[in-house]
Amino acid sequence: MKFAMSYSCGKDSTLALHKMIEQGHEPVCLVIMVNKEAARSYFHGADDAMLKRYEKALGIPVIACPANGEGYRQAFIQGLKKAKDMGALGACFGDIDIAQNREWEEGCCKECGLTPYFPLWQKQRRKIVSETIALGYRCLIKSVHRTVLPMDLLGRFLDEAALEVMEAAGADACGENGEYHTLAVDGPVFREALDFKVGGKLEFGEYGVVEVF
Repeated sequence: MKFAMSYSCGKDSTLALHKMIEQGHEPVCLVIMVNKEAARSYFHGADDAMLKRYEKALGIPVIACPANGEGYRQAFIQGLKKAKDMGALGACFGDIDIAQNREWEEGCCKECGLTPYFPLWQKQRRKIVSETIALGYRCLIKSVHRTVLPMDLLGRFLDEAALEVMEAAGADACGENGEYHTLAVDGPVFREALDFKVGGKLEFGEYGVVEVF
C-alpha cells in the first residue's frame, strides 16, 4: 500500500516509517509541518535547507506544510490531500499512546479519505527507544528541557548511556512530556546519512537547543 508519512524528523516517526516499509508498504511522501513564523519544522526545528537534505537522504519527496497555530489543522489536511493526489491510500503516524492526538489525526484522515496507521501504538516506551537504537538509527539529541535534563546531552547521539542519564533524572524514555527531541540522521531507511553540522548550544527559557545545520 502506498502511504504518506507524517514526519517530524525525529526518532519515533522514523521508527514508524521503518516498520511500514518493513511490512512492504511504499512511502510516497513525507508530510512535515513547518512553523510559519520560525521557518522551521515544528518541535524538531529543521529549516528548509535541512528538509531538502532529508528528502535526498531518505529518497522520499517532502510536502512541507507552513502553518501557524490557527491554521495548523487546515494546512495538515492540505498536505494529506496532496499526498492522496500522489497515490497515497493511507497515512502513518508515530504516536505511541496519547489518545487525543490519535483522535485528531484520525479525524484529519477521515476528512481526506485516507486510512490511518499507528505502528507504534501502545508499545512500551522504553522498548521503542531501545529498538530504534538496536536497529542502528543514529538520532542526535537536538533539544532538552533544562529543568529535567542536563545541557551536556545536547549534540550527543541517543544511546543506552544517554537513556540511563534520562531515566536517572526521571525523564520519560521517549520524551513524550517534552523532555527532549531528536533528529534522526542515519539508519536502515536512509539511502545515505544526512549531511549536517553541529554548532553551539543555546538557551530559550526552560529549553536548551543545539544548532544543527
